[in-house]
Amino acid sequence: MTTPEYTVVIGLEVHVQLRTESKLFCGCSTAFRPDDPNTQTCPVCLGLPGSLPVMNRKAFDLSVQTALALNCEIARYTRWDRKQYYYPDLPKAYQISQYDLPFSSKGWLEIVADNPTEPPRRIRITRAHLEEDAGKNVHDESGRGADSRVDLNRTGTPLLEIVSEPDLRTASEARRYLEDLRSLLLFIGVSDCNMQEGSLRCDANVNLHVHNADGSRTATPIVELKNMNSFRNVELAVEYETRRQWKQWLKTGQKIGEVPKQTRGWDADRNETFGQREKEESSDYRYFPDPDLMPVTTTIEQIEEIRRSLPETPAARRERFQNVLGLTEYDTNVLLSQGPALTAWFEQVSQLCGDGKLAANWVTQDILRDLNADAASIDDFVITAEILGTLLQCIQTERITTKSAREVYAALRSDAAEEKAIEPADVDRLIKERKLEIVRDTGAMDAAIAAALASKPEAASDFRAGKQNAIGPLIGMIMKQVGGADPKQVRERLIATIMAGA
Repeated sequence: MTTPEYTVVIGLEVHVQLRTESKLFCGCSTAFRPDDPNTQTCPVCLGLPGSLPVMNRKAFDLSVQTALALNCEIARYTRWDRKQYYYPDLPKAYQISQYDLPFSSKGWLEIVADNPTEPPRRIRITRAHLEEDAGKNVHDESGRGADSRVDLNRTGTPLLEIVSEPDLRTASEARRYLEDLRSLLLFIGVSDCNMQEGSLRCDANVNLHVHNADGSRTATPIVELKNMNSFRNVELAVEYETRRQWKQWLKTGQKIGEVPKQTRGWDADRNETFGQREKEESSDYRYFPDPDLMPVTTTIEQIEEIRRSLPETPAARRERFQNVLGLTEYDTNVLLSQGPALTAWFEQVSQLCGDGKLAANWVTQDILRDLNADAASIDDFVITAEILGTLLQCIQTERITTKSAREVYAALRSDAAEEKAIEPADVDRLIKERKLEIVRDTGAMDAAIAAALASKPEAASDFRAGKQNAIGPLIGMIMKQVGGADPKQVRERLIATIMAGA
């Protein structure tokens, strides 16, 4: 946010757990088992004497895949470094990470601007590097005791740290960047991005550039925000920290340089940040190359092979949905926000019925409504893509009306609720049983129109006098008499008959 007084400067550090079955430097499982602490460890991830790490090749390939999707440059030569610090959840007293030679750098991710009429904002990616995770400190928060325990199951789990340049200017931009980054990671399949399980974590670096009267700017000390367990909390924490730093500037003025860089936590209950410690500099970690791990070299051929294996990104899918399938921006946003599983399901429906816009209308309205009501995932939903595609094809070919299709859809859900097996063939069965096919016999329709006009001749006179709603009851009478009639066709023939008799 830029005001006459200051500009907000935000950079994000996102830690993503990669979708591997084993840890970064050993064979221990990465499964999430909070009820079985310290059961997924070995001499390597515990740092016991004599144990040696071996790099997980799949973790490295997933990292390169992500970096390419983020438009990063891939280094041909990279190495591992030891980051020295001591916490109870770090048994080796150092973390294997990357410092001066990361495997990727200089990327970017585009997000929609706060003002949607403005061009997209390109947020630069400083670097993406691999590192191992620490364990987890588990504290007694009941108030009845002061027990703290350590669960080392996560120790050594492969993390990809994605560091942005300080290009973000508002809290809402920060949230949107995280949403788009998560969407990208999900669509290319490198992580499940489950924040509740710690698969996606974010720290935010925030400070203000205060506008001085002479045109110069003074930067407030950078504050690193932690403990934010949702994108909404990231947005709230940045908003609060912006206000706090501005109040601090008004209070201290030019003495702001005496305030040290700080790490602050986010208290979601109080909606405020709180001081934790002074922020460390890179020199505090005493980085040096890890002597137990060989550097990694990557050939151009290997990079291009990974590039060719990249799935379609959300940005490419967005362009195809709007320019090829004819979806609106709203439909596209709704579909992509649901993740790759539902998006793939929608595409299958679209191919089966031959109408992307029709498929999008049903998926974003009826299907999402019933998924939420059933608390189901799309993989477990009773109406399969084949069933819905078959039903929508009947609308697209004008075999039935949309109203009739909703009747069939409701009947299929009712059958499923009674634990009856349903399949695409049931669409045809229900249409025939309920006589829902659009009537093409104009003779029967004309007879019904004549009968309706004979019973309510005043409706025709009112319509000719300009009362458009006067024929509503007539249409209802005709539809009741001619099952499966197309309301649009009935209205057109009814109006033509009325006007012909004027």
